[in-house]
Amino acid sequence: MLSHRRAGVLLHPTSLPGPSANGVFGSEARRFIDRIAASGFTVWQMLPLGPVDTSRSPYQLSSVFAGNPELIDPRTQDPIHGTGSLAGPKGAARLAEFFGLNQSWLRPYALYEAIHRSCGNPWWQWPASLREREQAAVTNMWQQQQPLVRQIVREQYLFDSQWQALRDYAREQGVLMFGDLPFYVDYDSAEVWWNRDLFQLDEQGRPLAVAGVPPDYFSADGQLWGNPLYDWERLQTTDFDWWIQRMTHQLRRFDLLRIDHFRALESCWAIPADATSAREGQWEQVPGRALLNALREKLGDLPLVAEDLGVITPEVETLRDEFGLPGMLILQFAFDGSPDNPYLPQNHRENAVVYTGTHDNDTTLGWFSGLDEQAQAYVAGILDSSDMPGALIRTAYQSPAKLAVIPMQDLLGLGTDARMNVPGTSSGNWGWQFGWDEWPPEFEKHYRALGEDCGRIVSA
Repeated sequence: MLSHRRAGVLLHPTSLPGPSANGVFGSEARRFIDRIAASGFTVWQMLPLGPVDTSRSPYQLSSVFAGNPELIDPRTQDPIHGTGSLAGPKGAARLAEFFGLNQSWLRPYALYEAIHRSCGNPWWQWPASLREREQAAVTNMWQQQQPLVRQIVREQYLFDSQWQALRDYAREQGVLMFGDLPFYVDYDSAEVWWNRDLFQLDEQGRPLAVAGVPPDYFSADGQLWGNPLYDWERLQTTDFDWWIQRMTHQLRRFDLLRIDHFRALESCWAIPADATSAREGQWEQVPGRALLNALREKLGDLPLVAEDLGVITPEVETLRDEFGLPGMLILQFAFDGSPDNPYLPQNHRENAVVYTGTHDNDTTLGWFSGLDEQAQAYVAGILDSSDMPGALIRTAYQSPAKLAVIPMQDLLGLGTDARMNVPGTSSGNWGWQFGWDEWPPEFEKHYRALGEDCGRIVSA
C-alpha cells in the first residue's frame, strides 16, 4: 500500500452526514468516497468501528471483534441481497452461515450483549454463575435470550454486509481503507468476561493493574484509562493465539491498520488498580517482539502503522524499525523551537504517515488561532505562510513521508467547534458531523492539483 506516495482523509464514519445523529454505511458514505477519489485521495482512514458505550468513544468498546450497529444504514437492510431478504428460510440460512464462520467471537459477544441489555450491569456485577461462566448458567441464559441473541447476530450480519459492500465500492473507486486497532480492551467487554485468564485480574475478576500513560503533551497528570493489562506470560504460552485471531479479523476489514499506543508493545505504563492518578504508574516490559514475530509468521508482511506518539524511547523506535513499520509525524507538534524535533518538516522520514493533526488534536485552524502572536509568527516563518490550514496541509503533501493524511475538518477549513476529541475529558466528544453545504465547490479541483504537484496521485 505504501509503495506509492498517497494522500488520505481522516474521517470517522459517524462524522458523515446521514439520516440520524451519526453517519452510517449508506449513500452518504458512497458519495464521500466518490468525492475524495475525484480529489486524488486514495486512502480513507477512520477510528475503530466497534460497538461503543455511553461515552461514544470508539476506544471504549464492548467488543474488539464486533461492529457498531449504529453504523448500519436502516434504509438498506441488506445491500447484498436486498432489503428485507433476511426473512424466510434463505435469510435464516445466511444468518446461520455467518454465525458459523464467526462463532468464536460472535457467540460470547451475543451472549454478553444480551445479558448486558437485559440487566444493564457490567459483567462483574452479574450473578456469580454468569460472572464465572458456569456452563449450566451460560447454556440456560443462551436459551432464555434467544430472541435477543438472534437480533444481535442479525445486527452483526448487517454490519458486516454493509461494511464489505462499502469497502468493495471504495476499491472500485481506487480508495483503500485504513483502520485503527485499540491496543487495550475495555474492562466491561465480551472479551474480558470470556477470556479472563488473558488479563491481569484477581480471582473475583477485578483488575490488579490498569492501563494509562504518564504525563505528556495532552495531560500534565497523565491519563488513567482503566483498561485491564494483558497477562503477557499467559498469552505467550498460547503462541498469542487471541492476538492472531484479533489481527486476522481486522485485516479482513482493512487494507492498512494503525496499532494505537504502539509503544505499549515495548513496555506499558502499569498503574495500580486503586490509584487515583496515572502519576502512580511504572513501566513494565512487554514481549512485543515475540508477538510481532508470531503475527508475521502467521500473516506474512504486516500492513501496520505504529502510533508512536507520547513517551517514545530508543527501544520503541528500534522495535518499530525492526519490523519496518511506518510511524506517525504530527505537524502540529513540530514547532517547539528544537531543531531536532522529529515532526519538523526537514526532519521527516519516508517510512511514515504524516498528519496535520489527529482526532485527538484541535483542528489546525483552531490550533493556530490559539497560539500567541509570537508563536504564530514562528510557525509562519518556518512554513513561509500564515494561511491556515492551507499552509500545514501543503507541508504535509510536500513531506517525504509516503502517506499524508489530512483530517476532514482541516480539508474543510473548520475551527475548534469541529474538534473530535479532547483527551482526558469525558463529555462533549465524538459527536462532530460535517454537512455537504460545508464542502467547497473547488474542493476536488484544488486537492487533485495539490496531489499532482506533490506526486501523491496514484493512477489506476
